[in-house]
Amino acid sequence: MKFLDKPNSAAKNFYISSAFWVCVATLYGLTAAVELVAPDIFANIPELLFGRIRPIHINLVLFGFLTPSLIGTALYLVPLLTQTKLYSERLANIAMIIWNIFTAAAVFTLSGGKTQGREYAELIWPIDILVIISFLILTFVVVKTILNRKENLMFVSLWYIAGAFIWTSVLYTLGNVVWNPETGALKGTTDAIWLWFYGHNIFGLLLTPLAVAAAYYIIPRVTGAPIYSHTLSLIGFWMLLVMYTHIGTHHLIQAPVPQWLKVISIVDSIGMLVPVMTFLTNVWLPLKERFSTFYKEIAGKYVFAGTFFYFIVCIQGPLQSLPSVQRITHFNNWVVAHAHLALLGFAGFIAVGAMYYFLPKVSGREIYSKTLANFQYWLLMIGVNGFFLVLTAVGLVQGSSWLHGETIYRVLPEMVPYFTIRALLGVLIVAGFIIGFYNVIMTLVKGKEIRSV
Repeated sequence: MKFLDKPNSAAKNFYISSAFWVCVATLYGLTAAVELVAPDIFANIPELLFGRIRPIHINLVLFGFLTPSLIGTALYLVPLLTQTKLYSERLANIAMIIWNIFTAAAVFTLSGGKTQGREYAELIWPIDILVIISFLILTFVVVKTILNRKENLMFVSLWYIAGAFIWTSVLYTLGNVVWNPETGALKGTTDAIWLWFYGHNIFGLLLTPLAVAAAYYIIPRVTGAPIYSHTLSLIGFWMLLVMYTHIGTHHLIQAPVPQWLKVISIVDSIGMLVPVMTFLTNVWLPLKERFSTFYKEIAGKYVFAGTFFYFIVCIQGPLQSLPSVQRITHFNNWVVAHAHLALLGFAGFIAVGAMYYFLPKVSGREIYSKTLANFQYWLLMIGVNGFFLVLTAVGLVQGSSWLHGETIYRVLPEMVPYFTIRALLGVLIVAGFIIGFYNVIMTLVKGKEIRSV
């Protein structure tokens, strides 16, 4: 079991897991995109029906790709910024093993139609317990390391990392209603409110703080420009917690939920501009003439692109929380475009950039091919931007048609060209991540050794 105690092994193993599962996740996503063009193509294969592969796709993107990569980054950054050895490399690796077990179990159970049927909370009760155990172990390791730190200053990245683990350990337990194993749900409208409290916060209190923590470290290192203000960064941290936790109900503006809750969700959705702009001000303002430095470091390109996508996402999000805008944008592909830009654009680009930046440090080997990493960057850039544009366009077609009384069956033929383009763009995204997985494995096997890490 000594291999579980090797320094930085948990971070490296989480990176490997992320690079593998994202290939599976995007292949499922591509399959779903093909089904939107040809709905009957897999009609006789229950495991490949759209209703089963969509939740597999979104859960693998969330728990298979994004979170493991960002956890790997956190497990490297915490010892580095505290000047203290990770409290237990073995426990972190055990959490990683449990993580891969529940991720694989999620694929098999969802393929078999075993689901709790709640958005982002589809996993059945036994898997929920494994998720919680893994988060609790990681939270314990991270918090203990921070408490034992030799460095007195709590860098902003540590605030965001600690917050992400602590918040999510509580949030996942509450949001999945684990005290009710049979359904994992409450009743009626109350469950809808509860679900979207969880459904929005699983991104805002897990992926967002971990991605922001990674960007706060990588951008100053790549550019040689420190963040603008440590105080401003902490304001952004606390405002994220205060504002984000209340905005989930903006998904239910059209539903019979209390009006005061709708108002709070809309106000706080607009208020989210505060933590977003404090972060972007902090990492963008010091750059000035240094933007060109991003193109000298492959990780910098990814991370900077992620921050720009974050800017777009967080302008679009408050906008679509307004009832007058939702009359056109809700329940159609506009929201799907927003989700893809948030996950694959913002969190995804930062996750991949962090992997390319820290993998040499945790493995002791240089990236196998910077050319492949750059090629992957452009495949993903074209794919994600294309997704955003084509899904936004078809969303506006849907919303405008419904607003003017057009029937659904007349709108469907108009959507086929957009969905066809979407599937073709999906090929680029799948290819990009397969190239990335190959690059990660080859780095570990044949990458040039670094004498000092």
